[in-house]
Amino acid sequence: MSIMSWLAEQRINEAMNRGEFEQLAGKGKPLELEELSHIPEDLRMSYKIMKNAGCIPEEMQLKGELLKLQDLIHACENAGEKEKLRKSLTEKKLRFQLLMEQRGLSGSAVFQEYGQKMRERLQDS
Repeated sequence: MSIMSWLAEQRINEAMNRGEFEQLAGKGKPLELEELSHIPEDLRMSYKIMKNAGCIPEEMQLKGELLKLQDLIHACENAGEKEKLRKSLTEKKLRFQLLMEQRGLSGSAVFQEYGQKMRERLQDS
C-alpha cells in the first residue's frame, strides 16, 4: 500500500469515527449506477467523459436532429413547410454520412452494433 493510499484510509477512518458520514443524502439507499451495457465496451470511457463534460458527439446530435425532423415531417400538414423540413432532413443526412465516413465509422462493426442498439432503444421508448 502506498503512502497516499494509507493516508487516505486514515483520513476516511477518522472522519467515520467523528460521524461525518452519518447525515449524507441517500444514506441507506442503493447506489444509482449508470447503465452502460448498451454502449460497446471500447466506447464507454469516452462516452462517460463526454457525458460528464456535458458534450455529445456531433454524430449523436445529428441523429437526434434527424429523428426530430422525421417527427415534424410526419406531423406537418402544410405542403410548403413539409418540403422545407424534407430539405433540411436531406442536408442533415448528408452531413451525418459525411461525418461517419470522415471518422471511419461507417464500416465499423462496433459502431453499427451500437447504432442498432440505440435504434432499438429509441423504438422501445
